[in-house]
Amino acid sequence: MTPQQQEHLRLVAIFHYVFAGMVALIACIPFIHVALGLVLLFAPRSFPGGHGPPPPAFLGLILVVAGGLAIVVGWTAAGLLAFAGRCLMQRRRHLFCMVMAAMACLFVPLGTVLGVFTIVLLAKPEVQAAFKPGGQGG
Repeated sequence: MTPQQQEHLRLVAIFHYVFAGMVALIACIPFIHVALGLVLLFAPRSFPGGHGPPPPAFLGLILVVAGGLAIVVGWTAAGLLAFAGRCLMQRRRHLFCMVMAAMACLFVPLGTVLGVFTIVLLAKPEVQAAFKPGGQGG
């Protein structure tokens, strides 16, 4: 593997860490939905200007469940992206890194750019050969 490819691999790994942080931060947005859902569940009359009956409780439950699920999925994706960055740095788990690069493509537009560059880099035979056999180890 050439020194330029080594540098590209290092940069792609760093970008995976940065992108994972961005995904984790964006995954915190649904906390607003969870909070609103909890208010709907436990204090439905606290909404101002309501002359009619309070909103149904299942609406609050839907917001809490959907928001919580979105947070868990986002944080899981962020953790997997960060782990892929670590694997790239250590040159381990080539297949996992390829799968995570493909998953990063789903996060348009920055994830798509990162995923495509990672796939192009990992598809080169010299880079594949640099990964440790078996993909395991510490």
